Amino acid sequence: MDIPPGFEDKFGSNVCKLNKSLYGLKQSPRAWFEKFTYSMKKQGYIQGQADHTLFTKFSQDGKIVVLIVYVDDIVLTGDDIVEMARVKEKLALDFEIKDLGSMRYFLGMEVARSKDGIVVSQQKYILDLLKETGMSGCRPADTPMDPNAKLWEEGSVPVDTGRYQRLVGKLIYLSHTRPDIAFSVSVVSQFMHSPFEEHLEAVYRILRYLKANPGKGLFFKKTNERNVSIFTDADWAGSVTDRRSTSGYCTYVWGNLVTWRSKKQGVVARSSAEAEFRAMAQGICEGLWIHRVLEELKMKIKLPLKLYSDSKAAISIAHNPVQHDRTKHIEIDRHFIKEKLDAGIICLPFVTSSQQTADILTKSLARPTFEHLIDKLGMIDIYAPT
Repeated sequence: MDIPPGFEDKFGSNVCKLNKSLYGLKQSPRAWFEKFTYSMKKQGYIQGQADHTLFTKFSQDGKIVVLIVYVDDIVLTGDDIVEMARVKEKLALDFEIKDLGSMRYFLGMEVARSKDGIVVSQQKYILDLLKETGMSGCRPADTPMDPNAKLWEEGSVPVDTGRYQRLVGKLIYLSHTRPDIAFSVSVVSQFMHSPFEEHLEAVYRILRYLKANPGKGLFFKKTNERNVSIFTDADWAGSVTDRRSTSGYCTYVWGNLVTWRSKKQGVVARSSAEAEFRAMAQGICEGLWIHRVLEELKMKIKLPLKLYSDSKAAISIAHNPVQHDRTKHIEIDRHFIKEKLDAGIICLPFVTSSQQTADILTKSLARPTFEHLIDKLGMIDIYAPT
């Protein structure tokens, strides 16, 4: 490690050997995780390859214990009660840990359980954010973004960049349990380097929407389904600043929403089919990753994975093995999708635009359509008055 400031004269050109990792050093997280990984592997746990922070252990009678770590916060679950108690005792010997019991609050996320399933929300986080911004008494909005609003890079009056970045950063963290604001947060985060008053108004609109339903969260219901579904969509040339398209996908595992993403594409698409095709390739990558995670957990999965698209042109190109000029510019994605189709890993059923769940991740929608798709995402508000 480098010489600490103020000790250069004492050590000269020598360097220090790090005997113990100190909190705050760049090496600390890596050193801590290496030690934690060594401890878990010594106890017979297998480190996941799809997710390196996931550790699993299977007993001879078919029971499982799953441990996932985020920095120094650990979630432990499974059906092997004896092994769970044993690993907690062993971790207490190797590290200073505190057992908080059944999970109710984790990294700002609130977890509520019932006989029907689990709800994950961030009500306290939202209320604190509204209080911090002085918007606790604001007038609520029906949607997080005005369907007719177009945000340009340049505006009338520049605003404080630091304040804007802090606000948007908190909204990005909030979108971990709120897929309904994923698109609008993605849009406002594009102006972090040079925000104007119009961009700040769009951020306030998201806060006004959150004021209407701070307790809304994701509902993971108990189900007998054992399949994985992926919805992909694209808004062709939706950005008014550079005419790039917006991709969106959401994945359902056993009927519950698990991952989603709204992201502007890296290049300009020359046709709507090309934009949809690129979104389809991203959705397949996410589905393959989920497939790997479930395999590592030894969960049975029904193949093929269903990838729903509302573009007949993109589905047709994926099934068509003939090379022609129209698909040269998306040749890599075409070969990738065709390979997975031929292997039987995915299938591409058509879904109408009105039933396309990923639509909420690619564009701002009017209230009726927006509320319909929120129901399809599986979001409920357990704090709402009945």
